[in-house]
Amino acid sequence: MEIDIDNMSLDDLRALKTRVDRAIASFDARRRKEALAAAERAARELGFNLSELTGAGRGRRTAGGAAGGERAAKYVHPADATQTWSGRGRRPRWVTEQLEAGRSLDDLLA
Repeated sequence: MEIDIDNMSLDDLRALKTRVDRAIASFDARRRKEALAAAERAARELGFNLSELTGAGRGRRTAGGAAGGERAAKYVHPADATQTWSGRGRRPRWVTEQLEAGRSLDDLLA
């Protein structure tokens, strides 16, 4: 597939860039999800939970009981990997939109 970018308008170039950025983010998100699933399978085969092996969830607790610092992203937008959610707190609009579109939270796992 050959794209003649020299003869494209500025609007067409911007639209193409947006599509490419989304495709890259989607690809990265899918690869990350596949890698995480493979790591979880490998840990499970050996009788472990992945969080036990990585030390996830062992953060220092503050006086209020909440773990200190920022939480790792648990969910990622399928078309824009810059939009993430830790699964805690108020559900972002993009998550609600994805759920209304028929996706499940498992589809959005990082």
